[in-house]
Amino acid sequence: MFGKILGRKKEEISSSDRAHNEIVSKINQMNLTDMRAYLKDSMKDFESCEDGLTAVMSRLITKDAKTSKRYIEIDAMDSKIKKGFEIVLTVAAHKKMTVTTVEQIQEFIKLYQDIIVKYDTDHKQIYGSRLKDALSKSIENINKMTEINRKSAVLGK
Repeated sequence: MFGKILGRKKEEISSSDRAHNEIVSKINQMNLTDMRAYLKDSMKDFESCEDGLTAVMSRLITKDAKTSKRYIEIDAMDSKIKKGFEIVLTVAAHKKMTVTTVEQIQEFIKLYQDIIVKYDTDHKQIYGSRLKDALSKSIENINKMTEINRKSAVLGK
């Protein structure tokens, strides 16, 4: 309404923004099994991408507005916790990793440190070290991709 008065035209949503919103809305409706299938590119007509990885990690680390709880809580079932850890490991090893996703993995490890320790001691697992190793490996991969991009920019694609 005020746009017409001020002489501004209604802004169109770009196709990339529309695609991003579609990916985020689909991932927000997924359960852990569907997320794992998405990350492994097992879903037909829905290929994983950088925005999808970020959306998956955001879903795991942000609190729900209605319940004010995170997707994984300390009192969650062991299978749900394990699936959540496995998803983070899959994201960390994914080829379409971004710096934002690496930062979200770091935040996941900080937020869920108590759950990781409890799960490892209760089930004699090593998810704490596996998550930290996966994080360092993903940081190495990001550094390698950055170096390759820098070299290709210097050489002139």
